[in-house]
Amino acid sequence: MKKRSIVLLLSLSLLLLLTGCGKTEDKSEKKQSGKTTPIVLNEVAHSCFYAPMYAAIEKGYFEEEGIALELVTGYGADKTMTAVLSGEAQIGFMGSESSIYTYIQGAEDYVVNFAQLTQRAGNFLVSREPIENFGFEMLAGKTVLGGRAGGMPEMVFEYILKKHNIDPASDLTIDQSIDFGSTAAAFSGGQGDFTVEFEPHATALEAKGDGYVVASLGEESGFVPYTAFSAKKSFIEENPKLIQSFTNALQKGMDYVNQSTPAEIAKTISPQFPETDLDTLTTIITRYYEQQTWKTDLVFEEESFTLLQNILEEAGELSERVPYADLVTTEFAKKAVK
Repeated sequence: MKKRSIVLLLSLSLLLLLTGCGKTEDKSEKKQSGKTTPIVLNEVAHSCFYAPMYAAIEKGYFEEEGIALELVTGYGADKTMTAVLSGEAQIGFMGSESSIYTYIQGAEDYVVNFAQLTQRAGNFLVSREPIENFGFEMLAGKTVLGGRAGGMPEMVFEYILKKHNIDPASDLTIDQSIDFGSTAAAFSGGQGDFTVEFEPHATALEAKGDGYVVASLGEESGFVPYTAFSAKKSFIEENPKLIQSFTNALQKGMDYVNQSTPAEIAKTISPQFPETDLDTLTTIITRYYEQQTWKTDLVFEEESFTLLQNILEEAGELSERVPYADLVTTEFAKKAVK
């Protein structure tokens, strides 16, 4: 009887030991599966124009995909591209014209676009006085605070002017001397008759009574591949799973935005814009929402890339055509669509 009790006690001890080991392994596995990979994303500007990306951040989609995202604002495509090429950022978010310039300049490890976010221009033309029936011919002889030469905001603006038979070089003055992000302050200070502004600056000028939105460049230009996510060719080749996870998170953000109301989107991304009240943010998002700013998927089509090169060519910024197959991959965006 005593011997049987000892055997039973040993059996129970062994069972508890094995069970304990099993629990330890489960915890270890859970901890391992919860690891995240740090990624630095450098964005060209911080604007509600990029709502799907901020929705993906605020809804925790990057964490779900195993990514610890650090978002840095470059304040200009040239600065964002420099950050990516130097390795300060693994991924850049900017106008894809920058990838074309870098490729033409002969970069060996050039930047490849793997996901397109916006399909319209996101800026607005703001005047000093309200104009009920604005026409672009009203810009003749005026001074407009524009964007950097060779950048998408400026090139799309010039593209629209030409559509209205206005010569950007001789029919008006486009002031390109002001740093990106500082034009709204300069306009408030009295510079220029009109200014081209992203949100939330356009609505902020209206709120202060310093300006009035008279035209949406997104509506005037039609569908253009305005912004895309990109990374160095070597980084994509060495980290395909990471790029796929990043793209999956973006697609979730895109799905959320396309399935939500402007009010819901504004509330979700509001932590990204603490200086903008919710009502103003909702107004801004509604503007972008109603003009179909965002794609439903992230696939950067060849037709869009051709249009981009047409715009660059018209602006005199393209010395030679570059191959779509070299500068765009749709592999990750297509896989991200559920």
